[in-house]
Amino acid sequence: MAHLLDQVSLVSQRKSRLLDVMRSHDVPVILTTDPISILYATGARNMTIHGFTGPDRFMLLFQDGYTVLYEFAGCEHLAADLPEINEIRPAPGITAKKTLLYADQVTAFANEVFAVCSERLSETKHRIAVEKLEFPMTDSLRSMGFQLIDAGPTIQLSMSIKQPEELEAIRQAMRVVEKATTELESAITPGATENEVWAAFHRGLIASGGEYVVTRLLQAGARTFPYFLESSDHQLQSGDLVCFDTDAMSLHSYSIDFSRTFLCGDVSPTPQQKSLYRLALDQLEHNASQLAPGRSFEEFARNAFEVPERYRDYGYYQLAHGLGLAGGYPNVPRISDTTYGLPGEMLPGMVLCIESYIGDAQTQQGVKLEDQYFIHENHVERLSLFPLDARLSHTLQRN
Repeated sequence: MAHLLDQVSLVSQRKSRLLDVMRSHDVPVILTTDPISILYATGARNMTIHGFTGPDRFMLLFQDGYTVLYEFAGCEHLAADLPEINEIRPAPGITAKKTLLYADQVTAFANEVFAVCSERLSETKHRIAVEKLEFPMTDSLRSMGFQLIDAGPTIQLSMSIKQPEELEAIRQAMRVVEKATTELESAITPGATENEVWAAFHRGLIASGGEYVVTRLLQAGARTFPYFLESSDHQLQSGDLVCFDTDAMSLHSYSIDFSRTFLCGDVSPTPQQKSLYRLALDQLEHNASQLAPGRSFEEFARNAFEVPERYRDYGYYQLAHGLGLAGGYPNVPRISDTTYGLPGEMLPGMVLCIESYIGDAQTQQGVKLEDQYFIHENHVERLSLFPLDARLSHTLQRN
């Protein structure tokens, strides 16, 4: 499987997008320890999962594009050739995860950040947008005279609109996850455990250049209701429904998110299983048909599929969500009796995942489906093309 992509252009386009959003929101500088944000702006990837457990690496990004990467000690060489980084410095140990005696290092790092900002910013009282810093660091920055603002909205708004090279990266990432899902489907056999089936997906993902899976959402039989049970040592039985959600960071570090429900064993589905599946697919396809550039999130929600009352209390908590290197803005809520809480509209460049879950409390079964879409200027593209289980869907038509 060929994975040709201009990585330099990919990162350059992302960083340019972020700088544009920083300028439009008057954000002079960002300090983040989030590994996804660092990857987005610089292309520097290093021990991503480890970075989620606490602040290990930092990025200082100025509105003019000047970028300082504070890399994990001993790993500076990993980013040495990345063109979007101007300086690489060793990351400080400013958390109890590193040492219980970290207070001096926090103060020293705050002083260093202040010195760099004083060199590059004209105003005397610096405003700095921060993301995922622990409170000793934010307290120390304030004591230095910094005015802190939240970097999250700026970064999420930037990531929500994909640049041209990103779309090709996502398409390639999708093919890797679909191939791994084929391996998972082959592992769905009576007697196998949920963990064994889930592991087949993980093996296929890594073998083809993917990185990690952020959830363990695979559940079978009576464990398909309610949703969100993670994979376990529960053994699959012939006739079980098997719900699976990819939730994978794939090739080029792009996340792929689609869901399928399979039937275990060489059997035919029951009428109730087919009915649940039909409702879930109707919900998915109806809501996907409402995607359109320029459509407000509220209009989309008000025109969403009406789940029958019997299943309404057990449905998925949101209608759709954004996706890129990770899940993000927008998260589109269902309509409730209160004022709709998400302003804005679907814009060209957004990736949206449509969620569907129909769960039945009486039979203790559920069906989970989801597809991933890209909003173009004048149409919508379905990115996830993995087929449905033919036995559950053979009487149904896909768009």
